[in-house]
Amino acid sequence: MALVNYTRPNVDLHSKRFSDILDEFFNESLNYRNDSFMPSVDISETENQFDVSVSLPGMNKEDINVDLDNGHLTISGERKLENEENGKNFHRVESSYGSFSRSFQLPDSIDEESITAKYENGILNITIAKSEEKVKKKIEIS
Repeated sequence: MALVNYTRPNVDLHSKRFSDILDEFFNESLNYRNDSFMPSVDISETENQFDVSVSLPGMNKEDINVDLDNGHLTISGERKLENEENGKNFHRVESSYGSFSRSFQLPDSIDEESITAKYENGILNITIAKSEEKVKKKIEIS
């Protein structure tokens, strides 16, 4: 799996290093757009598989694409703002909407034919089995 920059949420300013504060400021200001939506992704690994969990609340599974191309797993789609006029005057909209795309480089040790995706209760769960042939073996030293 590829390394992804991690930002610790809700961390007190006094416990941050100055360089962390600058990185956070410039990265967030460059990446911020009003119409951007970036779903949270959790990736875990067991002895036999990788599990990818993507938080996509309020979306239909028809609006989500999962593709595997040359070792890259790409999850994309669009979360749309419903503009129904039912006499509502919005005072605040904090939910994020828009197109998104997240890509991850998968290791060579996966079985590409075993990938499954299930969407339930706003969570997309992707399971990727490891190929038994390609899993690293521990070599005993004599």
